[in-house]
Amino acid sequence: MKKHLLATTLITMLALTGCANREVVTYGDATEVETVDIGFGSTDLQKVAAEMTDSLLVSPAMSEFSKNGRPIFFVERIKNKTSEHIDTESITDSISTKLLRSGSVRFVDMTRVEAAREQLTYQQDGGLVDTNSAIAFGQHVGAEYMLYGNLSSIVKFNKDKQDVYYKFTMRLMDLKTGLVEWADETEIRKNREKKRIGW
Repeated sequence: MKKHLLATTLITMLALTGCANREVVTYGDATEVETVDIGFGSTDLQKVAAEMTDSLLVSPAMSEFSKNGRPIFFVERIKNKTSEHIDTESITDSISTKLLRSGSVRFVDMTRVEAAREQLTYQQDGGLVDTNSAIAFGQHVGAEYMLYGNLSSIVKFNKDKQDVYYKFTMRLMDLKTGLVEWADETEIRKNREKKRIGW
């Protein structure tokens, strides 16, 4: 009786396992339009980064800066003024990477200042680095311009429809004069509507 019960249990478990749902993982196109939900997504990030980068690179201000070589930028992290949790560091990274790839600008990476300071202190004060190869303090090049921006949103909804409007604004400030030399913005509108099926 016990053997029969054990065999029946094993057969049932195998049958259930065979009928279970299986997850399949596949690669997708990173540039494909993403419409999983109405929130800020990868397509929005790519749109914002591309439009802002293109706008800055063709601006009269950039033509003027480039006369004396490649200007040095400092990029401040984009401020998230929406009600969503958005990784604005990814937006900042995409914009700075696209600008750097263009060969038109250079960057001071303010996110790594403390790590650089620790390395220079180690080289100067650690007693382990040959003084002829140690890099002295005070040789870093200062940024000439600061690139900064904001991402904001307006959300409207009722029982049948939800509408989200995003506005992304960027500015470039001359750190010597405090003048804003370039500014632009781009907009995104997304909506979700319940569709009634049948009568």
